Amino acid sequence: MSENQFTPRVFSGIQPSGDLHLGNYLGALKRFADAQEQGVQSIYCMVDLHAITVWQDPADLKKSTRELCAGFIAAGIDPEKSILINQSQVPEHAQLAWVFNCVARMGWMGRMTQWKDKAGKNAEAASLGLFAYPALMAADILIYHATHVPVGEDQKQHLELTRDIAAKFNHDYDVDFFPLVEPVIEGAATRVMSLRDGSKKMSKSDPSPASRINLTDDADTIAKKIRKAKTDPDALPSEADGLKDRPEARNLVNIYAALSDQTVDQVLAEVGGQQFGTFKPALADLAVAKMGPITAEMSRLMADEVEIDRILARGAEQAREITAPILKRTYEIIGMVGA
Repeated sequence: MSENQFTPRVFSGIQPSGDLHLGNYLGALKRFADAQEQGVQSIYCMVDLHAITVWQDPADLKKSTRELCAGFIAAGIDPEKSILINQSQVPEHAQLAWVFNCVARMGWMGRMTQWKDKAGKNAEAASLGLFAYPALMAADILIYHATHVPVGEDQKQHLELTRDIAAKFNHDYDVDFFPLVEPVIEGAATRVMSLRDGSKKMSKSDPSPASRINLTDDADTIAKKIRKAKTDPDALPSEADGLKDRPEARNLVNIYAALSDQTVDQVLAEVGGQQFGTFKPALADLAVAKMGPITAEMSRLMADEVEIDRILARGAEQAREITAPILKRTYEIIGMVGA
């Protein structure tokens, strides 16, 4: 099978780390829901095996995995149209990851920016799993022969490594078995920044709750956080170039654009010249209108854990119809008896 013969298939995963926020929604969940309607088979994964590269409280991990599943569905992912799974229920992810551990090189892993950032100066105390994380990520994608992966800029390096692993496997065994996956980076608010500091990504680890809008925030909390968001004293420009060197202004305009399904230029054509005293209430109203139904649906889903678990179990069955034959063929290629 040559590269251009692979059936188009989308894979993406999110760690179940709890406290889903607006950045998760605009940077991932909303885009997944939009892409679902394009008719390409899509697999969306709660990557719980990745989560345990650092220690997790078992009860919190279960809750966060179910909450993330609820978030996917509330944001518009339909389990009847897309495959929705948690990683650990599809064992082929971990099995292919071991093969890729043997294909990838230590030097490749050591150059990963995220490894350097997370391990820091205390790399000797970091888990082996954290170091090998990109090989598991490559396995997550390639066990489905996925051709496209929606990612943020911070994951682009890992996608390049996934391509390197696929290319080396194909070369080592003289096959054209794994596709060279393409990253999909798009959208006005692919990278949503903190409401308190436009130079930092919105994150649940930020000590200030005012820095992010959580998907569980009620309407009053959302409006209050937007009203208090850091800005500058200047009016909004009429063109995107005018947002240069204005990170907080750019972030709020990006959020408005993403929530309203417009480009930044379209938004600025409407609001150019406005002060933030006028723009922020409009953004707050838009955010409440868009996020309110998602919050309500997440609450409804989280009240029925049995149904969430049923959806994930069914997703795992569907996933394994794809992954089991691909792993079997991988084993045959590398010479495993009984494959």
